[in-house]
Amino acid sequence: MKYLFLNVTAGGSTGRIAAAACRRLQTAGHECVLAYGRGDARSCPDVDTWRIGTAAEAWLHAAATRLDDAHGFAGRGATRRFLDKVRRYDPDIIWMHNLHGYYINVEMLFSYLKTCRKRIFWTLHDCWAFTGHCAHFLPANCNRWRTGCGECPLRRSYPASLVADRSRRNFARKRAAFCGVENMTLLFPCRWLERQAAAGFLAEYPRRVVPNQVDKRIFRPTAGDFRRRYGLEDKKLALAAAGSWGPDKGLADVYRLAGLLGSEWAVAAVGLSPAQQKQAPAGVLALGPVEDPRELAALYTAADVFVNPTRADTFPTVNLEAAACGTPVVTYDTGGARETLDENGRAVACGDLEDMCRQVWAAWERGRSDARHTGS
Repeated sequence: MKYLFLNVTAGGSTGRIAAAACRRLQTAGHECVLAYGRGDARSCPDVDTWRIGTAAEAWLHAAATRLDDAHGFAGRGATRRFLDKVRRYDPDIIWMHNLHGYYINVEMLFSYLKTCRKRIFWTLHDCWAFTGHCAHFLPANCNRWRTGCGECPLRRSYPASLVADRSRRNFARKRAAFCGVENMTLLFPCRWLERQAAAGFLAEYPRRVVPNQVDKRIFRPTAGDFRRRYGLEDKKLALAAAGSWGPDKGLADVYRLAGLLGSEWAVAAVGLSPAQQKQAPAGVLALGPVEDPRELAALYTAADVFVNPTRADTFPTVNLEAAACGTPVVTYDTGGARETLDENGRAVACGDLEDMCRQVWAAWERGRSDARHTGS
């Protein structure tokens, strides 16, 4: 069968999930294409990919978002060309992931989906599909999406609008676009997100909880020279990582945690922008993005504990990746983060850094006899 996957990126957490699904299906003899909107496909050279639109078109979509809160409703030219290509490819199954991210016009896309007579899956990774603006409503403890949005308290959060508040209009347009698609099943990585979607206008669709999987051929205990390279052989190491450190990912809490842990610990943060790297305090090893998943696996393995102080997340892939590499995870208990944990992981109340510090120490105590880091 022919599969078409659709996601904002071919890399990053959701891109890696989509690419891993392509690989599994290709191994089973199916034909797959991963269409993506931004960045590049260097992290998945073994997967056929299409780029949707150009960098200039993504910039214009971002401008429409900033000025008119029109996220998901710009990008008509890029979407038209993409849909022409889809019709020529003629997939049997269309499998969508993140549709936000400045790359596609969702009204045009769903107009096609309502007439194409294809089997359709849509994996939701956050709440954007059923709100009038935000991807995560937890930072504002907002429930306006249950009744139609308006006067959005998160207007300046991703996807930020600096001028207009069109959240009520966007809610109505999304409801009109996203409802009424035949043969579409919604997939969710966690029970928490499924429950939220069931309370909104997407409740009409069949829903299944399918926890995200990471490629355990890549994310497994992996030897490396990270500790030696940075002179950390005699330190306990706490690692934090994100695809991008937005305001809700908890970078400031990583910095505060470093102070609480004290001099016996080194704290490394991966995925920082150049500006964030310059602003990082002296006690934190501030590293940029790591595109090679095998290099990322070696970093996870080198750490004694992986920490994730995210304040707004659904089912953090980084938690799954770290655990697959044998590293215990300590995370804030937000969204479905608790559902990512194995028997070695712990969840603490959002914002409780003292408890996070205690749990980091406890995780190290539990694993100090583990020879996992030999040579790393």
